[in-house]
Amino acid sequence: MKSVLIQTDIQREWIQKLESQRTQFQSYAQSNDQHSRFPYENIQWLVDSGYTQLTLPKAYGGAGATIEDMVVLQTVLGSIDGATALSIGWHIGLVGELFERQLWDNAILEAFAQSVKHGALINRAVSEAETGSPTRGGRPATHAILEGDTYTLNGVKTFTSMSRGLTHVIVAAYIPDMDKVGFFLVPKDAKGLEVADNWNVVGMRATESHDLILNDVKVQKKYLVEIKGEGPKFQNGWLLHIPSTYLGIAQAARDYALDFSLSHSPNSIEGTISDLPVVQQNLGKMETKLLAARHMLWSTAHAYQNKSEDESIIAETAASKIIVMNEGLEVVDLAMRIVGAKSLEMERPLQRYYRDMRAGLHNPPMEDMAYTNIAHHALTERGQ
Repeated sequence: MKSVLIQTDIQREWIQKLESQRTQFQSYAQSNDQHSRFPYENIQWLVDSGYTQLTLPKAYGGAGATIEDMVVLQTVLGSIDGATALSIGWHIGLVGELFERQLWDNAILEAFAQSVKHGALINRAVSEAETGSPTRGGRPATHAILEGDTYTLNGVKTFTSMSRGLTHVIVAAYIPDMDKVGFFLVPKDAKGLEVADNWNVVGMRATESHDLILNDVKVQKKYLVEIKGEGPKFQNGWLLHIPSTYLGIAQAARDYALDFSLSHSPNSIEGTISDLPVVQQNLGKMETKLLAARHMLWSTAHAYQNKSEDESIIAETAASKIIVMNEGLEVVDLAMRIVGAKSLEMERPLQRYYRDMRAGLHNPPMEDMAYTNIAHHALTERGQ
């Protein structure tokens, strides 16, 4: 991995730790992908080693990792195993967001911090088949009815990444009495909460992003922790964990193709294919695209970390996802062109990198929404 941004003790320490697990993590990757099996061993190591506490602030007993730290480390982890990185990324990004925003009741936030220190894993459950991506504003069909001091939740949430490993879920539900969408903190073992066994897609198979079924799930009123649209406006830079993971996958594809070019020597040529001009052109294209994506992402993380209270970097965060995904997809395509038909062999990782990269197009923000938001930002600035 390139080391331009490696500048903190957390980055140095954790890059070394993650690299020490590279071979072990990757030993499970092919089988996990083939069988849509959650990377239990990898995630457990991340929990046991303290990775899941990285973005918990020091004031709450965590490591206090910054967004810059997260971006670097998630890129490294993504280059090792994309499904592991995306799964755990939802947790560490969400922990960072929750404690930066400070929307929850202090007692609940404190209690949750203790849970994280004891191995808790959390993700939001917001997507639904009826609404599509939650960023498009559709009202969830999942609903919450208040009876006394208890809400009863019913509905089905889709794309619940890391569903098999979660201990807590933040469920988005429509509250008819309030005519608002609320977010409820629900323990994964709550009665009536069920993980469907229906994750069967071509990419990110090992995330086990099954549907989450809620049948009369009871939640105390105090665990209605957020109301959509309420609270100060917030630019969620912690979502940069998503492009970070996919940048790592693109890096892995580049590394594989580069190593292949240095070792593959068909008897039709002298030396290896790395000496061929067409291969060198493709290698150069890959390097250029990775440099562009890497520096866009890193500079955005740095800008977010150092922005003033009234400074907006909405355009930069949206553009980072677009640039990383589009450049990353081309990097994987170029890598497969270098390796040739062998890249399609199931025992080689390139075909998995390709499928996993495609999955990233459907993680937020969606490209059309990102372009629209960037345009609105430019129009607003120009109109001032």
